[in-house]
Amino acid sequence: MIVPMQKVTLFVSARDKEPALQRLRKLGVLHIHQTHPPVADDLSALERKLGQVEKCLGILRKIPQTMTVAQLDIQQVEGIVMQTLTLADQRAKLSVEQETEREKQAWFQAWGAVSRSELAELKSHGIYLRLYLADKAYLKRLSPDKIVYIVGQERNKLYLVLVTADENERLDLKEEYPPADNLQVVEQQLDCLAKAITQIDENLQKLTAYKPAIDQYLNELKKRYEFARVRAGMADLEAISYLEGFCPDERLPELKALADQAGWGYFIEEPDNPAVVPTLIRRPKWLNIVEPIFRFMGTIPGYNEYDISFWFLCFFSLFFAILIGDAGYGLVFLIAGILLRRKFKNAPREPFILLYVLSGALIIWGAITGNWFGFEKIARLPLFNLFIVERINTWSADSERVTYFLMYLTFLIGALHLSIGHTVNGLKKFPALNFLAQLGWVFVVWGMFFLANTLVLSKPLPQTAPYLIGVGAVLIACFDNYQKGRFWRGFGATIGNLPLSIISSFGDVVSYLRLFAVGLAGSVVEISFNNMATGGVNNFLKIIIAIVVLIFGHTLNMALCAMSVIVHGIRLNMLEFSSHLGMTWSGHEYRPFKE
Repeated sequence: MIVPMQKVTLFVSARDKEPALQRLRKLGVLHIHQTHPPVADDLSALERKLGQVEKCLGILRKIPQTMTVAQLDIQQVEGIVMQTLTLADQRAKLSVEQETEREKQAWFQAWGAVSRSELAELKSHGIYLRLYLADKAYLKRLSPDKIVYIVGQERNKLYLVLVTADENERLDLKEEYPPADNLQVVEQQLDCLAKAITQIDENLQKLTAYKPAIDQYLNELKKRYEFARVRAGMADLEAISYLEGFCPDERLPELKALADQAGWGYFIEEPDNPAVVPTLIRRPKWLNIVEPIFRFMGTIPGYNEYDISFWFLCFFSLFFAILIGDAGYGLVFLIAGILLRRKFKNAPREPFILLYVLSGALIIWGAITGNWFGFEKIARLPLFNLFIVERINTWSADSERVTYFLMYLTFLIGALHLSIGHTVNGLKKFPALNFLAQLGWVFVVWGMFFLANTLVLSKPLPQTAPYLIGVGAVLIACFDNYQKGRFWRGFGATIGNLPLSIISSFGDVVSYLRLFAVGLAGSVVEISFNNMATGGVNNFLKIIIAIVVLIFGHTLNMALCAMSVIVHGIRLNMLEFSSHLGMTWSGHEYRPFKE
């Protein structure tokens, strides 16, 4: 659930501002909402330091660490940060110089070790050499009286040298000139630059030993910066300073006790603007396994929205199973999760438990559909054959009937999923009459379910379907924007967009067909690879090739299936379901001011 918050305004003596903030930070319950932009000289200085330290760590993290140095004091760490940045800056400048010298070297590799001094020497004896770069077609246009040598070529480009005793004789091409330095000087310069860069890299390698100390310093800087930002954002009223924030209801007694003990004034009220209230979600421990997905998506519900963790986990597990659809893949994922958990014992447990749950759902769905790595022979084994449900049997002789039933099942899942969204939304609005609009949407969704079955699967349209849509539309029009004493205003605000919204609802129900389509595509891919690998296997070499094809094909298919889960499985929860639930995912995380 989303934890209720209270808006708190704290008043402290201006001269006691800093010790008051220290005590408040030690308590660690108030999410600061700054009403005044924090501006201060020390804040700007801390921002610069933070930028330097983060840049320093970004440089050192790219280099393997070979040893660790004991903790250092702040002055030493700051010195190491500046030393790292200086070395990195020097290396960047040397790399630019190195690239320039390599371009010169490449010129000599193309034209030969000719230098400006040598061309000048020939010029003093009345011989002029002019260098040109041309395409091969240019030779057809070249006058036969010209003395031209081809000294090299690269694809369609030719390196031409015009030899003449006439100083004014030229080709109608852009002339090339040797670098100012000769090849020997360029190579010497490259050697010096390489040694200098190597020396810098060695020095940076030594500095990686201080990464833990720099990390610790960065964390300390962040705390100092946060403290300075809160202090600079406090408003002053003569001898009084105040700040605003949000505190969970459950922690409010602790904050009151501290304020009373410290002699602070405070004012507590219900939040008047939900958009600025942070979101703190409190779930049962077993439900925390969905948190990695929300972290991955970067989505947080707004304070006045919903925690959909339970419904998300239920339907995402089902979507995961249908989209991938292979019990063999489920076993692979399960075994991989167990092995990874053994290797990364200190990692958070939630992602692994989530993988176990999803793998279990996939194994169950694959078993009842009879799909084990796309091999019918495995499904026909006595043990595996026991689990197959004939209505959804992948290998059924009546494949058309199975296909139609699976399409019907996806529509049914979609209607149920969207109905739950509107029901949850309606329960939150109850007892206000607006909840009747959500009931109307439930009627519309099921009407669209029957309509989808008729249009896509050619099933007869039940007589109740038009009534469901009609009654639902009336309830939505009357109560979606209902305000007591302003019925017609709310009716007018709803009726304009209602036809498009109902049509969109039909599209949302039909969009669940992607579960069947993507699952079928994955099954076809794995069966195709199986046929490709096992066809005509009659010697040892073909067996090896078959094994390679099977491993490659199923690995590729698993990767594509995993991508489809992200694209379609998460989308159906985050967009279709959430839009019917009225969610915009506009929240921001509760981050209390703490040590």
